[in-house]
Amino acid sequence: MTKTITLLDGGMGMELTRRSQAAHAVPLWSAQVMMDEPALVAAVHRDFLDAGAEVLLLNTYSATRRRLLRNGYGDITAELHAIAVRLANQALAASGRSARIAGCLPPLVMSYAVGDVPLYAEARAEFAELVALQAPHVDLMIAETMGTVAEGVAATEASVAAGLPTWCAFSVDDSDGTRLRSGEPLTAAFAAARAAGAEALLVNCSRPEAVSQGLAAVQATLPGLDARVGGYANGFVSIDALDASRSVDVLQARVDLDPAAYAEHVERWIALGATIVGGCCEVGPAHIAELARRLGKAHEATIPA
Repeated sequence: MTKTITLLDGGMGMELTRRSQAAHAVPLWSAQVMMDEPALVAAVHRDFLDAGAEVLLLNTYSATRRRLLRNGYGDITAELHAIAVRLANQALAASGRSARIAGCLPPLVMSYAVGDVPLYAEARAEFAELVALQAPHVDLMIAETMGTVAEGVAATEASVAAGLPTWCAFSVDDSDGTRLRSGEPLTAAFAAARAAGAEALLVNCSRPEAVSQGLAAVQATLPGLDARVGGYANGFVSIDALDASRSVDVLQARVDLDPAAYAEHVERWIALGATIVGGCCEVGPAHIAELARRLGKAHEATIPA
């Protein structure tokens, strides 16, 4: 591989699920762990850094006001963001490595629940709140797992308005990677997010095969796209069991996506033009370490399997 590739970290939430002492996950799993086991969050960040990650994403995916209030937490949004910033910086300082910290703009309601996405104006204001909490502490912002074009544009505009380098990642249909979870074309989403100011456009939290489909469609349809592209997939068998009342522990991990197998998918994305790669749910430090090895970014470290 000769292109300059940026290596992201992997999936925080499912890694915390595996390592936690708690009996089972709860709907706002990554937020709960920051309150109950903060050292665990810092440890996972550190393992991704030691694996070779060059961008560390804040652990704020489930810390939106809507999600917190809906699940009975009260409005502790600012408190959780402050903890997430502290833990990411703690891990980075302890590692002695060079990496960027990225803010996280997640779906405001729930992953994949495209029917529940707030209207554009409302979403734009809520994303702006999250940006204000994170902007002073991060190097860039990633809007991720966006399920509709409007959601991605609202998040992108909120970040760009704050003067932050902004990357926008859309989640695509697992059986048709050319379309978002909403059914809208991925190419239309990429074009809209780019027009809103996104510097990089990615496909995330979808099956690796769907990411390949999506990036192939972008390469064929938007060959002159003036932005970096990339992908970071999940390792779920299916997301069908997940709904608003259940937690991520109802989902099963694929058994055919060990680090080597996942890296082969990533190499396909790079062949399709990706220059930003990493992992999402069920992609752990060992996967990122294998990517770092293949990309020539590996360093001396012992990475947990």
